Amino acid sequence: MTLPAAAPDQPSDRSIGILGGTGPLGRGLARRFAASGVDVVLGSRDPDRARAAAALLPTGSGEISGGSNTEAAACSVVLVTVPYEGHAALLTELAPALQDTLVIDCVNPLGFDAHGPYPLRPDDGSAAQEAARILADTPGARVIAAFHHLSAELLNDDTVTSLGCDVLVLGEDRTDVAAGISLAARLPGVSAYYGGRLRNAGQVEAFTANLIAMNRRYKGHSGIRVTGLGS
Repeated sequence: MTLPAAAPDQPSDRSIGILGGTGPLGRGLARRFAASGVDVVLGSRDPDRARAAAALLPTGSGEISGGSNTEAAACSVVLVTVPYEGHAALLTELAPALQDTLVIDCVNPLGFDAHGPYPLRPDDGSAAQEAARILADTPGARVIAAFHHLSAELLNDDTVTSLGCDVLVLGEDRTDVAAGISLAARLPGVSAYYGGRLRNAGQVEAFTANLIAMNRRYKGHSGIRVTGLGS
């Protein structure tokens, strides 16, 4: 599948909303995207908490504001970073607000026990496929999957100038995938690649359990690198 380069005026180059944006991943993505010139709206079930979190984050040529998840859902591109246990309920609640929206699902369905992290198995196959099913009747809503393997610790560390990892973007539509790749490429030291259709999202989400297990064993912040591909 050959993907077109993202045009400068694609949705990925305007404001983005982050559902569940007060968590470590949401805050880390917000600070990095704002540094690259993208305006970000942090969403939360508690708008005051989102505004407080936004006020503590450094900005660049982009601004960070906080509000409700509904306010964040009003953006043309919306990232979903909530814990998996709240994933379906939140998207069901916000479905009317996500019309004509590119929804980027970043959620990893994981469990933790005495033996460490392990992948959960959503009935739909993946969190991204679950989101696509929930939003199937929402006019203009499109779902892609991305940003599963980024370290929240590195994203939130101002001394880290290059994340040194890659992002896989999965989806059904070439233009939407290209927009996701364009957005990911704004992150310092990151390249992004098409990773297949949404039916392949399950193993991408599940691999995060392996990364967490490795990071715990080796006390690191590993991600993934894709090799052997041409430009």
